[in-house]
Amino acid sequence: MSGTYDDSVGVEVSSDSFWEVGNYKRTVKRIDDGHRLCNDLMNCIHERARIEKVYAQQLTEWAKRWKQLVEKGPQYGTVERAWCAFMSEAEKVSELHLEVKGSLMNEDFEKIKNWQKEAFHKQMMGGFKETKEAEDGFRKAQKPWAKKLKEVEAAKKAYHAACKEEKLAISRETNSKADPALNPEQLKKLQDKVERSKQDVLKTKEKYEKSLKELDNATPQYMENMEQVFEQCQQFEEKRLRFFREVLLEVQKHLDLSNAASYKNIYRELEQNIKTADAVEDLRWFRANQGPGMTMNWPQFEEWSADLNRTLSRREKKKASDGVTLTGINQTGDQVSQPNKHSSSLSVQSNTVQSVQSSYNPFEDEEDTGSTVSEKEDNKIKNVSSYEKNQSYPTDWSDEESNNPFSSNDANGDTNPFDEDTSPAMEVRVRALYDYEGQEQDELSFKAGDELTKMENEDEQGWCKGRLDNGQIGLYPANYVEPIQ
Repeated sequence: MSGTYDDSVGVEVSSDSFWEVGNYKRTVKRIDDGHRLCNDLMNCIHERARIEKVYAQQLTEWAKRWKQLVEKGPQYGTVERAWCAFMSEAEKVSELHLEVKGSLMNEDFEKIKNWQKEAFHKQMMGGFKETKEAEDGFRKAQKPWAKKLKEVEAAKKAYHAACKEEKLAISRETNSKADPALNPEQLKKLQDKVERSKQDVLKTKEKYEKSLKELDNATPQYMENMEQVFEQCQQFEEKRLRFFREVLLEVQKHLDLSNAASYKNIYRELEQNIKTADAVEDLRWFRANQGPGMTMNWPQFEEWSADLNRTLSRREKKKASDGVTLTGINQTGDQVSQPNKHSSSLSVQSNTVQSVQSSYNPFEDEEDTGSTVSEKEDNKIKNVSSYEKNQSYPTDWSDEESNNPFSSNDANGDTNPFDEDTSPAMEVRVRALYDYEGQEQDELSFKAGDELTKMENEDEQGWCKGRLDNGQIGLYPANYVEPIQ
């Protein structure tokens, strides 16, 4: 490494030693590096806090989505509660990771920021006060010694030049003795030149040795002064290193959930909930509420009464009305709150078939909440549950609907591809203006903004036949959509 001292231009640095002129700058630079390292540590903690927040959000979204799917799915009883315990675990762990994020930012990040502000003081002209003080201290300690070192370098050069000149004069004198063309006067001049060069060598050598001696005498004081300033820099750096160690230990405590009692309790409770799952109990409940154990209103003879209302089909009801009533309109796209799936005692009414109609479709994407879960994973989750637990099963029918190709759909709303063929020429892409919740088995459900394909034009009652992108075919109100331009 080579460098020059500001007040001693021309002094060359011959080694990488701290004692060389100007090499103290590495120690001074460490002060500026300490300030930058504080910024780096704060950035490191900030990124980890952001990761904790995103992970907590993903856990919450996962728990919400799967809780709805399980509650609407075919699973029941104690196994259902054990399954849902995983979603409760995710929600509680999400809260813990949000607490970790808060500790990192509100405690650790702020602590480093405040310490950095107290330890480093910026100057009006740039840089830090601590850096300038160290620079001035080293410069003052090194200046006298560097001045003498400069004198030594000059004396060394003069001595080496005199030696070179002496050697050259001796060489010329030797060559002149063998040259008969030179007269005695010229030979005398060469001899005098040799004598003068020898005297110059002695003088420069004496001066060189004297300057070296003076430098050696000044070296102990130089070393003492330099070490004093260096020790001050060491003390400043020691404070930073000890502070970093203290902060890193606190960060470790905030990140380590293995020692948190609440974290252990989460999984202890999860294990207990899973172990409470009882196959015998679930089978008994299903027999009593969905099987032979249910009560039945067996058919009995009934007298005819003129007051009995004739059962109307859906399309006849639509004809009786003045127009189509818009139901389930939600221009903001918000979902309608749903009733509970069943009571806490897991009992259902046995004398009626309950039809739960909900605006929530577990097979549709949720609104974008900033989750980083990929769309590919969402699409997989949408198709997990094949049908909802509380579906409505039609108990009456009409002749008009007996030939409806959609009346033979299963509980999923899936269609038979062999019912009829639709001419592609009739298909038109449309976009939903409002949310619509299918009221019967052969009706589609969609949200505002969804796109679907219109397969048949509007009928007399204002209904169209269409197909969703997932392949489901059914009816929908014609005035709920608009053609896509």
